[in-house]
Amino acid sequence: MEESTAPLLDLIPIYFAQEREMLGRLAERIEHKFHMPVRVRRRWFDPETAYDRSRGQYNSRVMLKMLLADPTDEADKVIGVASVDLFTPVLTHVFGEGQLDGRVAVVSSHRLRPEAYGLPEDEALVFARLEIESVHELGHTFGLLHCFEPTCVMHASTYVEEIDLKRPEFCTECLRLLASRARAGQTA
Repeated sequence: MEESTAPLLDLIPIYFAQEREMLGRLAERIEHKFHMPVRVRRRWFDPETAYDRSRGQYNSRVMLKMLLADPTDEADKVIGVASVDLFTPVLTHVFGEGQLDGRVAVVSSHRLRPEAYGLPEDEALVFARLEIESVHELGHTFGLLHCFEPTCVMHASTYVEEIDLKRPEFCTECLRLLASRARAGQTA
């Protein structure tokens, strides 16, 4: 008889050591939202490989590839949490990126910080935004697309102010889709 193991999600800090308390709280929230144990692990790659000198930013696609190259390959889902500025080749910046119906996602607190816009520091606001973006990008890994409901965590955000309009919750339809995807994954 084959042993079934519970799904596991790894949270990988990428230049995020100074926010250790925030990382622990984020792991708890993600565990609660996705009903999966979350394990915080050290990174196994050099994030500088993703650095683009001409842009002064880190390529999120390269980060995703590095997260996929996990030598242990034990976790069902992996999310990298960074404090560096991320971009994709077609966008000036991204708050995060997740593989659609895949295994990995990456988010960054860099542009979630009010001080990036000349405003006073606000760690509570940074955490709220980071939670929303983490849940959003992990939602993509479960196959969820962008939602039209403006307060749904899966609604697209181009500007940080749009993140502030969302809640860290899935709307009824996205929650239904997530539950059906999770059930399908358990029976596969």
